[in-house]
Amino acid sequence: MVAAAGLVRWVVAEVAAGRSPSIALHRYQNYCAAGADAASSSPCACSYDSPVGTEVLSLLHKDHHASRLNVLLRVLLVVQQLLQQNKHCSKRDIYYMYPSLFVEQAFVDRAINDICILFNCSRHNLNVVPVVKGYELCDTVISLVMGWIRFSEGEKKVNCIANVNAAFSIPVSIEAIKDIVSVADYILVVEKETVFQRLANDKFCDRNHCIVITGRGYPDIPTRRFLRYLVEQLHLPAYCLVDSDPYGFDILTTYKFGSMQLAYDANVLRVPDIRWLGVFTSDFEEYCLPDCCLLHLSSEDRRKAESILSRCYLHKETPEWRSELEAMLQKGVKFEIEALSAASISFLSEEYIPQKIKQGRHL
Repeated sequence: MVAAAGLVRWVVAEVAAGRSPSIALHRYQNYCAAGADAASSSPCACSYDSPVGTEVLSLLHKDHHASRLNVLLRVLLVVQQLLQQNKHCSKRDIYYMYPSLFVEQAFVDRAINDICILFNCSRHNLNVVPVVKGYELCDTVISLVMGWIRFSEGEKKVNCIANVNAAFSIPVSIEAIKDIVSVADYILVVEKETVFQRLANDKFCDRNHCIVITGRGYPDIPTRRFLRYLVEQLHLPAYCLVDSDPYGFDILTTYKFGSMQLAYDANVLRVPDIRWLGVFTSDFEEYCLPDCCLLHLSSEDRRKAESILSRCYLHKETPEWRSELEAMLQKGVKFEIEALSAASISFLSEEYIPQKIKQGRHL
């Protein structure tokens, strides 16, 4: 808070003195397209915790820099007020405070990221968090958890163990978690709420001592922080189940490697030891699924897959994941987790997941 106020005062003083204030921002990159050229001998500079370069914003030299700094400083003033008053708000709330200045949400998002980089902190340190509005959140949707775990979130008691197949919302802030207790053997992350509900209906957690989480698509920050927290605190293995398509694969990599947008925070958000449980392209033939379950990759799917294949971490850290994505692209087909229900409605919960985990058939 003091640092934020000091920065604003410094910028004002520099402008008043006729000087052009400049702000240096570290740039982070958790992956690059080095994998696109296997013959390249250039070393990859990507890192999960160290900057790969610096960007300098100068207020008086370039118009787009001036506009960007104006947005950054205005957002910084909002953050300062939040911290002084011990209040919280969402990125969307901040946008609507000055919509004519911010123009679009993306500029606010970038300013928040810049502030985090500038002060070497995470978004939750700024009191910028998802805010519940009914079943939806301003920045995201509520992620869910069920299974063999209980904990307190501030004054709220979250006792999943009392009904292991009932869904509870994931905590917005892990700083509020205390008194965590679990007798689970592992954590299962599923891509979609429909699969989460399938497992709940089948009473999956009655037969399997585990914790099940869904980020309902691409995981938000609270979901990734909560998963990372559970893995570190409970020392449990984590498995991830996603659709056999490029977007499911991208969700998987977000959990393991982090996202480019939040590359500066990748080292505290990612779960490096998460294991890919499925579904694999090869599962279609192995489990004799009907052809009607297969969908052809669209041109957009192919572009997405090719873009992911170029990422350096697939070549350096998970070549077996890369091979699976290459097989998907080569065959030109995709299918959803729910396709496994073609065998029987409870095949996923009664056979596929338990057998794969028991037999160690994951990547």
